[in-house]
Amino acid sequence: MKAKNDKAWFQSIDENFQDRYPLNEIIYRCPHSGELLEVRHDLDSLKSKSPAQWQELFAQRQMQAAGPFASGVWSKKEWVCPVVEDRHIVSMGEGRTPLFNAAALAQETGIRRLWVKLCGNSHTGSFKDLGMTVLVSMVRQMIADGKKIKAVACASTGDTSAALAAYCAAAGIPALVLLPKGKISTAQLIQPIANGALTLALDTDFDGCMKVVQELTESKEIYLANSMNSLRVEGQKTVAMEVVQQLDWRVPDWIIVPGGNLGNVSAIGKGLLEMHEVGLIDRLPRLVCAQAQEANPLFESYQRSFEDFAAKPANTTLATAIQIGDPVSVRKAIKVLKRLDGIVEQASEEELANACARADGHGLFTCPQTGVALAAFLKLVEKKEIKSQDEVVVISTAHGLKFTDFKVRYHEQDLPGIASRFANPPVEIPADVSIVRQKIDEHFG
Repeated sequence: MKAKNDKAWFQSIDENFQDRYPLNEIIYRCPHSGELLEVRHDLDSLKSKSPAQWQELFAQRQMQAAGPFASGVWSKKEWVCPVVEDRHIVSMGEGRTPLFNAAALAQETGIRRLWVKLCGNSHTGSFKDLGMTVLVSMVRQMIADGKKIKAVACASTGDTSAALAAYCAAAGIPALVLLPKGKISTAQLIQPIANGALTLALDTDFDGCMKVVQELTESKEIYLANSMNSLRVEGQKTVAMEVVQQLDWRVPDWIIVPGGNLGNVSAIGKGLLEMHEVGLIDRLPRLVCAQAQEANPLFESYQRSFEDFAAKPANTTLATAIQIGDPVSVRKAIKVLKRLDGIVEQASEEELANACARADGHGLFTCPQTGVALAAFLKLVEKKEIKSQDEVVVISTAHGLKFTDFKVRYHEQDLPGIASRFANPPVEIPADVSIVRQKIDEHFG
């Protein structure tokens, strides 16, 4: 079925195939090229409002405490998914997350300004809520319109499954989750279980789970919720919109994003390019995708100037949510990185662990994926790619409370092969006030 003159539609990322498909069609890849689809918007329609009018409208919606526009995603509805009726929107107040002013770390590293966008301060504790509200709302709309959808399914290393299970539970839609057995934290495993999803732990890695879910969703009765479904990308791109809105529409010099399956870096790049095209922003930042050294196929491709890309098995990394060797959104990610003069950097296990602890010492509480992005930031400052006058935004993708075992083991100096430079374990002493005073004097001087 071809889309008519809608305000948004699916279209292949392959410029040789430009058929349009409506957003309520169950389709994930171009039937001609096999490439992923992406959501295209009628930018001329968006240009019918001036940048100042959009900024004023978004500011007005920011004041709402209830209803769909109280969401940081749905306050940008016309830019995200205009075809969903308001009554079918499934929202949990996603978005509107803090932009943490990491002034002490900026001063310590010698740059002008550093912000950390706390996307993990959300209902299920990660940025995945931003995309899932769009996808589940669209499923609810399709079911209302008569489509037969038995369940919504995803492969996950943790965060996607949590978001899917929560939003499906709120919508009254069955959810199916495929997880790699023994490869995610307990905090991540319990979330889909608590929200009633059918949770299957497969004896494989994420890439193996991804292969299975793609086969399952060949049946249109099981709807795919992974980021190869480009509806997810539309919600996640609002991170970029929210960052510049919080900076009073000032564009930072750099945005650094952890990358695994590469949907998030693709989404943020897409949001920036669309805002620039419509005139909401007057320039583009440089974009950095940060990968764990143990799961770094995009970094290796970048080292070859993106001349080719080779998937490979991901090794074990503390940054479990990006432990992915065959990312489905690689073509989209390379496309936006080229448009935004992008860089791909990597971080070792020790670098990411110490970057987390260093940032935590300045008031953050970072997940290991954010540690990868922070380590990339520190390396780019050291290489003088990031200059002293630059303004940088690091995207924090999940809440540190999902990774307490990682935190505890770091401070107990129990992470194999890692020198915990910023370890701060509790000091066990007798309940004797004189000894307590002695320790206080030793510590504070």
